[in-house]
Amino acid sequence: MSEQQAPAAPAGNSARKKGLTILASVVIVAGIGWGAYEYFVASHYETTDNAYVQGNVVQITPQIGGTVMAILADDTDFVKAGQPLVKLDPADARVALDQAEANLAQTVRQVRTLYANNGALSAQVSLRQSDVARAQSEIARANDDLNRRQSLVGNGAVSREELNHAQSQLANAKSAMAAAQAGVEAAREQLVSNQAMTEGTSIEQHPSVQAAGAKVREAWLASQRSALLAPVDGYVAKRTVQLGQRVAAGTPMMSVIPLNQLWVDANFKEAQLRNIRIGQPVTLTADVYGKKVEYKGSVAGLGVGTGAAFALLPAQNATGNWIKVVQRVPVRIALDAKQLAASPLRVGLSMDVSIDVAGKDGRMLADGSIKPVAAQTEVFSALDRGADEEVRRVIIANGGRARNVAQGSGAPVGGKPAVAQANGTVTR
Repeated sequence: MSEQQAPAAPAGNSARKKGLTILASVVIVAGIGWGAYEYFVASHYETTDNAYVQGNVVQITPQIGGTVMAILADDTDFVKAGQPLVKLDPADARVALDQAEANLAQTVRQVRTLYANNGALSAQVSLRQSDVARAQSEIARANDDLNRRQSLVGNGAVSREELNHAQSQLANAKSAMAAAQAGVEAAREQLVSNQAMTEGTSIEQHPSVQAAGAKVREAWLASQRSALLAPVDGYVAKRTVQLGQRVAAGTPMMSVIPLNQLWVDANFKEAQLRNIRIGQPVTLTADVYGKKVEYKGSVAGLGVGTGAAFALLPAQNATGNWIKVVQRVPVRIALDAKQLAASPLRVGLSMDVSIDVAGKDGRMLADGSIKPVAAQTEVFSALDRGADEEVRRVIIANGGRARNVAQGSGAPVGGKPAVAQANGTVTR
């Protein structure tokens, strides 16, 4: 029996050897395949799942204090730019606006009086000059009378008393002449003083009117700011304001998030950054949609510091025991707007990111050649224009027939003093 079973042992060893050979071949082929994949494919990609959707969170805060009278938007609502979100009690702002407008109206009328006084003072100068001319004629007549009487004194035709009377008349005429000349100088000084308040400007551009107009602008803007407007299109989030709440300027009320302006911050390890360049293509998937939705993006920029460097309490590695922690640097990835519209994302969602780093001809840091997308809104520009129109309305309403106010003309050309009559500005 033992002689018959002896040949079976080599057959078992042969099968075992064959199995080990096949297993070794599979391992070698798998290793070669993995090495080839790592060299030709995987080495051209950097991946991470430490990536999150980011976006602009626009806080809605009042520019003035007040009591909340109405809340016109709530969480998850979509709002358009310029749409009212919250309304504050405008009573105090309206009272301040009425006071500022009354002060501007009074100032315009006072400045009109300055311009009108220029004409009156010019006429006063002319009147004083006529007094000088009359005094000169009186001096000439008194001098002639004195000369005639002096020639007749010797023959007794004229008494000494009459001669003294003629001399007194001449002295009185000279005194009147001096007084008239002093009156001319005084009138001219008054005219120059009044012209200094009006020279080189119009009623609308007068400094006093400009100062009062600035107060009207301030009060008008405060009255308009009682309604808080949405600066951008987006969705409302984090509403904390309540009806009847007394809020101060700068109190956060809610946020508006434009979901069409999202990006992804992917946090790569230090060793992964060596081949990442601006402009490289990126493939992303979101946990909310899974693998069935694949986003296409591009590297928009690399952070200039790690999260630990910008932490509120940064690490102090130079003190005490030290343990090395692999740092990560945020890489901003721009998303395709059409894909965002088709498959909307939310701020804070997790993303899986894969960057194709095969092309390394891009830059690691921005050099200013790419113009960044600036966030801006035109919602508040209308308020400035409205304030200017309100100031102009008050000035025109109280400017009388002054054409330089109605037409908005500026200072006279040529540097000549301007004297404003009731019907406009004339140049003397």
